[in-house]
Amino acid sequence: MSGDILLEIKGLRATAGKTEILKGLDLVVRRGETHAIMGPNGAGKSTLSQVIAGHPGYTITEGEILLKGKNMLEMEPEVRSREGVFVAFQYPVEIPGLANNYFLRTALNEHRKHKGLPELDGGAFLKLVKEKMKLVHMDPALISRSLNDGFSGGQKKRNEVLQMLLLEPEFALLDETDSGLDIDALRDCAEGVNTLRSPERGFVVVTHYQRLLDYIQPDFVHVLYKGRIIHSGGKELALELEEKGYEWLTAGVQ
Repeated sequence: MSGDILLEIKGLRATAGKTEILKGLDLVVRRGETHAIMGPNGAGKSTLSQVIAGHPGYTITEGEILLKGKNMLEMEPEVRSREGVFVAFQYPVEIPGLANNYFLRTALNEHRKHKGLPELDGGAFLKLVKEKMKLVHMDPALISRSLNDGFSGGQKKRNEVLQMLLLEPEFALLDETDSGLDIDALRDCAEGVNTLRSPERGFVVVTHYQRLLDYIQPDFVHVLYKGRIIHSGGKELALELEEKGYEWLTAGVQ
């Protein structure tokens, strides 16, 4: 049984420069649900991820995003994060000179302060992060290196999932987490995600391919095309898209 509404998007329109990309998108995610968003290139999938994260390069011209009933569009990105939103990006940023362990510990302690919990000292954090790293089979040496600097694609995605495991968000959006991963890294990242699935959390998984959904099985699958969701179904829809492509749904859509 699905729980309360966690995230609600109503008639969302968003532009990048003078180009409108999202054109009246609607979506409801309840606690305990996992949604998959699929669609051809240029449909607006990554734009949706960036808008939810609060990227300043996009302008919201109409509509709203409600997080637990609160207007998320009025929140700065760091506030969205502390309020329980996590976005795993398709292309995680490399930041030479910023130690991965310092970044992760700082983020976690900011969340703990927001929840009224005591901060973790270095020893307690190291113990916790090593436990979480095991869940995604991540090399412990990466924790002391610069954030994503020189990491392989699989290492970057594991590091994204590690961050999610530490922060334990209520709502997480994974933007093509499977992109560029071999089968082992894909399975490890998916297993990390699945350890967080619970009746209190909601997930949106953005992907081109069915293979990720073999590991992270969705409750609902949506097709995003020309900036709005044009079709929704159960997890079997992803298999149908894998077999038929998108044209049977997109033909004639203006």
